Parts: sequence; C-alpha cells; structure tokens
Amino acid sequence: MGILRQPPVPDGFTGTRLGVCNLCEAICGLRLTLEDGVVTGVRGNPDDPLSRGYVCPKGVALADVYADPDRLRRPVRRTDDGWVEIGWDEALDLVADRLAATITEHGADAVGLYSGNPNAHSLGFGTHGATFIKALGTRSRFSASSVDQVPQQLAAWQLFGHQLMIPVADIDRTSFLLVVGANPMASNGSLMTVPDFPQRVRDLHARDGRMVVLDPRRTETAKVADEHHFVRPGTDAPVLLAMVRTLLAEGLAAPPAYVDGLERLAELVEPFTPERAEAVSGVPAEVTRRLARELVAADAGAVYGRMGVTTQDFGTLCSWAIDVLNLLSGHFDSPGGVMFPEPAIDLVELQGPGRHGRWHSRVRGIAEYAGELPAAVMAEEMTEPGEGRLRAMVTVAGNPVLSTPDGRALAEALDGLDFMVAIDIYLNETTRHADVVLPPTSALERDQYDLVFHGFAVRNTARWTPAVHARGDDQRHDWEVFAALATRVADRLGTPLDDATAGRLAADPADLVELLLDAGGRTTAAEVLAHPEGVDLGPLRPTMPGRLRTPEQRIDVVPALVVDDLPRLEAWLAGAASAASDGDELLLIGRRHKQDCNSWLHNTTRLTRGRPRHHLLMHPDDLAARGLSDGERVEVRSRVGAVEVEVTGADDMMPGVVSLPHGYGHQVEGTRLGHASTVPGVSINDLTDPARLDVSGNAAFSGTPVTVGALSRP
Repeated sequence: MGILRQPPVPDGFTGTRLGVCNLCEAICGLRLTLEDGVVTGVRGNPDDPLSRGYVCPKGVALADVYADPDRLRRPVRRTDDGWVEIGWDEALDLVADRLAATITEHGADAVGLYSGNPNAHSLGFGTHGATFIKALGTRSRFSASSVDQVPQQLAAWQLFGHQLMIPVADIDRTSFLLVVGANPMASNGSLMTVPDFPQRVRDLHARDGRMVVLDPRRTETAKVADEHHFVRPGTDAPVLLAMVRTLLAEGLAAPPAYVDGLERLAELVEPFTPERAEAVSGVPAEVTRRLARELVAADAGAVYGRMGVTTQDFGTLCSWAIDVLNLLSGHFDSPGGVMFPEPAIDLVELQGPGRHGRWHSRVRGIAEYAGELPAAVMAEEMTEPGEGRLRAMVTVAGNPVLSTPDGRALAEALDGLDFMVAIDIYLNETTRHADVVLPPTSALERDQYDLVFHGFAVRNTARWTPAVHARGDDQRHDWEVFAALATRVADRLGTPLDDATAGRLAADPADLVELLLDAGGRTTAAEVLAHPEGVDLGPLRPTMPGRLRTPEQRIDVVPALVVDDLPRLEAWLAGAASAASDGDELLLIGRRHKQDCNSWLHNTTRLTRGRPRHHLLMHPDDLAARGLSDGERVEVRSRVGAVEVEVTGADDMMPGVVSLPHGYGHQVEGTRLGHASTVPGVSINDLTDPARLDVSGNAAFSGTPVTVGALSRP
C-alpha cells in the first residue's frame, strides 16, 4: 500500500518528466522539460497509447497556470478595505462557523453548493468531493452538468440502466461517422475522449471512410468533413426522429435481439416525417433519408452528438434519438459502431445509476436529477423570499456567473447571500462575490488519475501521473480542504463524522486509486506505476448485453420518462408551423475554440493573443439586411438581457443564426498589486433565458431568440 505516492521533482531539477494535461476531456499525455525546477517546455508524449503525442495549445499553456501571478496560493478574506490574506486555520474556522450557523438557524438546505467543470478533471474531487457534499447534508446541490450533458446521462440511464453508460463512437475503426451538434476538432471530443481527432479523421479518410456533419455553423469539424448540412438551432430532434422513422418504415432497422418496444417506437415516430423535419430545420428531406440509409449500409457506422443537441429545449429527446439510431443501425456494440469502454476503475460500479424527481426546486418546482437541481434555478432560490431560501453558498472550481443562464442576475443574487465561500485559485466573476476564497493546488502540484474520462475514451488505457511540483507548506490540495471543512462543520453542529466517513476523508487519493486498480482486474497499481506513459488495455470490445444495468439485461427503447416529452415537441412543431416569422429575429448559438477551456484560461496570454475570438459571427446577408458593417460594434438583445460586441460577417453561419463563444469575457483580479487581467468580449450566458429548460432540467443555450442592431451613435 502506498506505492503510487511518488515524490515530485526535487528543487533545482533539470531534465524531463512525464505529465498529463487535465484541462479538457482529451487527457493528453505530456513530456515536460524542466530547467532548475521550472517547466520550460511542454510537448505531447508520443508513447502515450491514447493521445499518441498529440497536444493542443491548452496543454502547452498548462505551466502558465502554475506560474500565474494572479493565481491565489493562500486563503483570502474580503474586507471593507479589499482582499487580505489569512492563514489556513483561521480561514477554515471562519467558513465552518458561518456554514454551521446557517445550518443551525435555517436548516441544511439553506446552504447551496455549486461544483464546476474543473472538478471532473481533479482526482481529489473524484475521491473526496461526494463525501464532502454528503457531509454538508444539503439537497441544494448544483453543478455544471445541467448546463452541459445531463440529457445524455438521463437517456443512458433510461436505455442502458446507468447514467454513465454513454456509448462512444469507435472512431478508429468506423467507416461512417455522423456528427450532430459537436465540434471535436475544437473540443478534442466530449463524452468521447478522442485526443488527436485531426489525425483520426485523416485515418478515417485513408480507409475510404466518410464523416458527415449537421450543424448551424460550418465548424472546424465541418470543414474537414466529407459533407456538411446546416440545421436550424433547436430542430435536431425532428431530424433525428425522421431518420429513426426512415429506418423503421423502410425495413432497414437491425436492432440487437435484446431490444424491446420496436412496435411502439414505430407508432411514436410515425408523425415525424423527413418533410416535416425539413420545414422547421432546413435539412432537405432527401438528405435525411439518405443519411439514415448510409448509416445502416456502412460496414461500420456511428452517430455522435454533443453540446449542440444537449443544450437546447429538447436535449433529452435528441440524446435518446441518437442512441436509438445507433441501436437500429446494426452497428451497436460492434467494432466501428458505438461501444462501451472498460476502464480500469469503472465509475459505473461506484456511482449511482441515476434518479429523477426525488425532490423539486422551491420556486419553480423543477425536478432534481442525480441529486442535483438545475443550475438555472440558483438565482431565484436565493432571491425569492420564504422558508427554504438559499442563504449561504459554496462554489467549488466553478464560475457560474460566467457560465450559467442570466449570469448578471446570479451575480446580484450572490451579493444578497448571508455568506459565501469559494474553493478556487482565482478571483473571477463568481468568486469575487465570496467572503472567503480557499485556493487549492493547481494541476502540476497534485497527482492525477482520470477517473471520469477513461470511461469515455475511444481506447481502453490507464495512466497514473504523480505531481510534478511539491505543494508549498502554505498550500492545500482540494481533498484536504474538503476533509478539513467537513470535519469542522460536523464538530460545530455537534454531530462528529462517523469513523467510515472520517476515514474516507483522511485517505490519500493515491491510496484509494491503488485499491481500486488492484480490485478492478484490468491492471494493477504496480503496472501503471511501471508505465507512466500509460498502460494500453486495447481497443474497445463488445460487452453487451452483459454490462447492461437494466432488468433482465434488455433495452426498452421507449422509456416513459423520455417519450412522455414527445407531446411537448409536437406542440412546439405545431406552433412553429403556424407562427408568423419575425424577420428581425435571429437565433443565437455558442461555439468553442481550441484555445479556450469553457469559462477559464482567458487570462493566459499564450492562449488569448492573435485574432480576436469574442466577436459575434453573422451571415453577410443578415448583416446587410440590418445595415450593419463587418467589424461594427452592435447590441445583441434577448428576453433577459443585452450585450455589446463587435460583429464579423461569416459565410460559415447559417442565415438567420448568430454565434457567440461560451463563457467568454473573462476578468481575473490580481491579488498582489491590484491589477486585473481582462479579455474583451461578452458571454452568451448573459443572453440565455433560465426559463428555457429541457425535461432533464438542462439549460437551453442553443437557439436563443435575439435581435441585433447598431449601437446608437452620439
């Protein structure tokens, strides 16, 4: 026990050390060059069996975060005279006192907790975060999941019996890949861990395979595809259901023998003809039919959808339809189709399968999913008077003011809280509202094992990466902060943690990973330690129906929780067909760039230099119709707010659609000299309506109705 606890590089070390980029889902292996203990070079590791030497600009900038002068290294407290550094014991005691007082006076649910995207990339949160959250005892839990992928989790739970059993396209062996609302050339894959996507597409073409993209923008992925079709934002569900209908109506479906509900499915999709889908989406009916036929005719085919289909009004229906297409294609659970990774540490064995509706939000009555309420209801839960109002908030590595709907309203709501603590390394749009900020170590100062993303990878691998730099005596890892806070709060409430909980919180993540690896049967801690570049566990392989978590290991393709949302889609389609078109209205979508990592890293000079990326993109015809000029500063207005930004004409945009990047316009307050790092731009989230939710509770960012006009001039 303890063999994974490896020492970091000694002071003054010069040489090479293997590392890992945990900034996005690609989890690329790195080779770091150090001179006198300072990282001077970052390259991809060609020996990594998954990333194969690939690295994107974010990975190269990883060392910038470690050395960033704006990064917090010690706790800070907000005072009338500004932020002041305080010691760890003082900070932890202060936070525990205030949280315990809130729980004592108003109940545990009066304390809210929001966990951000970076937690999925942190081993410490993976091993200790759930225990910390459970120790607080609150049901007022929120996360970035509900502005991202919850529809895919819900569909996976309903079809395959577990929310983390999300099928992955076996891109290395497929011959036909249909990409819907995803841009892996920029994202490096998402819920499909696929580093070096550019080379993998070249390999696809080298074996005479094809890639087709459906997207409202001619994205970086669409530009390397064999075929691209514009689709009106928010209308993917009718198109996907029309493809399902085509397979069933033409007798092309070839589902596995363990699939039930096909007759009912045919009845449900009968109204969704390709012609009806064309009327709202703009995708020609014959294209819809042809793509469905090509999917089943391919030697191996897969359908992959991501943020463009999950962050819209019908995200769950889209996710379900994609899964159903893959089930009917004849390629499900076979090489080159969609398959299920077998990670060495399988979270399907360790986490709950998924639940829905055990409790509801206080104001709107929105159902929880998997123990969390939608992030879109946070602000109203803080501001609406009455019993159960949120009075204190804990944010962990998240920036919801910049990344959740109507962030300006949320910022005002945070200022109205009795107390707020942020566990974060920066003072940003969200954490600047906190009373205390507790900064954990950064990526190069902590051990890493990717508990989450090995489970979505296009190849089975395992990799243990010890910390490169030692943490300072005045620093704490995130898991140490969780353990200290949980213990202190429990003591103040007079309910000390039981021995099992205390033991889990005190355990080093390295020891927990060692136990899980040795128990998993796919590899061992000794083997991953001997292969720091990663252990290759081989390509994806068929595992169905044995891995299904459903009754009798069968798949019901018409689960009630999903198909009960079809009448809402029908009603929307009827309204869309009869509504008079507003010639001035445009539909807003987000976009990704390879240099961006959601709402963070925008203060890193290496990643923000070059051509501006914050502009609003608009088709030239839409510019001309409004008398606007390329480069002009315009106002973009939605129901909930307005922003000002430069506009750029782009033939890559579908007419009637405009695009802003997600979570942009970052501001980081300096902690030493009072300087602030600011990147120009605005966030699409300031225009996103928190009232628009999918049935899963996921926020609908894509397809926000907006108007764009010239700023009034003096």
